Amino acid sequence: MTNHRSGFVNIVGNPNVGKSTLMNALVGERLSIITSKAQTTRHRIMGIVNGEDFQMVYSDTPGVLSPSYQLQRQMLEFSRSALVDADVLLYVTEVQDNPERNADFLEKVKKMSAAGTKVFLIINKIDLTTQETLENLVAFWHTQLPEAEIFPISAQEKFGVAQLFDAIKEALPEGPAFFPKDQLTDRSERFFVNEIIREKILQNYDKEIPYSVEVEVESFTEDESLVRISAIIYCERESQKGILIGKAGSALKRVGAMARKDIEDFLQKKVFLQLFVKVDKDWRSSASRLKHYGYDLT
Repeated sequence: MTNHRSGFVNIVGNPNVGKSTLMNALVGERLSIITSKAQTTRHRIMGIVNGEDFQMVYSDTPGVLSPSYQLQRQMLEFSRSALVDADVLLYVTEVQDNPERNADFLEKVKKMSAAGTKVFLIINKIDLTTQETLENLVAFWHTQLPEAEIFPISAQEKFGVAQLFDAIKEALPEGPAFFPKDQLTDRSERFFVNEIIREKILQNYDKEIPYSVEVEVESFTEDESLVRISAIIYCERESQKGILIGKAGSALKRVGAMARKDIEDFLQKKVFLQLFVKVDKDWRSSASRLKHYGYDLT
């Protein structure tokens, strides 16, 4: 195809800077979990945007952090892998972010930028700061990534997103599409059902509970009018199981009702959802269990 542009646009940065909100704004679909809690994205999730003369393959990644258990080490590997195959790298920060949090990762981004990879430095959440502070941030990031183009935006308010989208399109190399033009993501419907249920757990429970659970769809059957889904919520301790279920099952029912509504919106069909809770002791620290749940680069 003449003058067709395509490429991988990878989104990286510290936890809770708005990477998933930005991904969803750029793709125009709700593919990544968005909550106020940090470390909500665990996988590398692709969202594909197609036009007549372009294909953008966006990739949302977990926030960069110093890992304290095996799951977090796998999450960091997903983020590092995004540095390898990027045609355009979006390094997302925000107005209250501390660039020293993961200085070694930033050094890798600097080397990529200096070596010629197109890096866009995104300053997110500018609606939460003053013009003077923003100008100081822009000046600071010019010293840190002199080759990078800087985009002050508010992904939540959609401010500056259209201009960023156009700049990404212009930066893509010429080439054919990598995926069929009608494809939206590399993930299955089951994956997004998992993510919706996990999002509701993040919204309804405090402290360590949301970070100790994994969701697995056990069965997914569909007919013309109804999708029947059975899913298991795994946690690490019996005490966590009791909290997840709640008194007379009230907490689990609330999560199920909220998840069912969003799954129906996503699938555009009526959904019958059953949720069960089981203990999978210390799954976050087990390489074999993490592989079973899909946390594997190979």
